[in-house]
Amino acid sequence: MSTLDWSDTLVLNQPELDHTHEEFVDLLNRFGDTLDRGEDALPAFKALLAHTEEHFAMEERWMAATGFEPENCHSSQHAMVLNVMREVVRYAEELGDREPMPIVRQELAQWFPGHAEMMDAALVYTMQQRGFDPATGEFKEPALEGATAGGGCGSTSCGH
Repeated sequence: MSTLDWSDTLVLNQPELDHTHEEFVDLLNRFGDTLDRGEDALPAFKALLAHTEEHFAMEERWMAATGFEPENCHSSQHAMVLNVMREVVRYAEELGDREPMPIVRQELAQWFPGHAEMMDAALVYTMQQRGFDPATGEFKEPALEGATAGGGCGSTSCGH
């Protein structure tokens, strides 16, 4: 049983990010499959965590390059998710407690689509508007005249 299906709704038409997101979904599903088989899922979870750390670091670099404010709700979500994932590893390693793993599996599967469709889509839009090429890290002509730096995070729930 798949934890989260890759679908067209998750495609943001930004090749680097789409590839990274597809990898995230694949690793989440591998972790879920390991849980479903009753095997030790900690190695699969650690692989998901390592990927997620790199994934979020990439997005953070893009936000910094395109003028997102250092403290924004997109970055705050990244920090929150990584904190929870690291705590799951700590619980498993230090306390021998694997109970949080199936819970975080479902939470990540519920959280990720909304994050991608709203916050990551806003990042992609911002990069396009500012002419930022994430493959080279360079700016080309902005897609729209008057594209300015700001701090939007892609959410209507924060002040940015």
